[in-house]
Amino acid sequence: MGPGGTGEYLPVLWDVVRDRAARARRLPAPPAGVLLVPGPLLQGIGLPFDVVVHLRMAPAARRRLTPPDQAWELPAFDRYDEEVDPAALADAVVLADHPDRPALVLAGRFLS
Repeated sequence: MGPGGTGEYLPVLWDVVRDRAARARRLPAPPAGVLLVPGPLLQGIGLPFDVVVHLRMAPAARRRLTPPDQAWELPAFDRYDEEVDPAALADAVVLADHPDRPALVLAGRFLS
């Protein structure tokens, strides 16, 4: 999708029902199309995104809102916040400690 790319994208990478890689075909992007890539822990690994919106949740809120069967994931998010500092890398940050009342914080080029 980026400059010099084929203009195609994979609509899905993982089949959550079968718990394996999806066998999806590449699709052509429409002219001037926008590709949204949702996912945790994506910043700091060199992906060339044009715009990054980070959904920030404080560690205390993560612990409060994470179901007990997923609590094993919490140390990875704490380490990601400390080592990568995704809020500092983002163009915009959505404060999501209270999912029913998100707050938008603009940064970088959106402030100029």
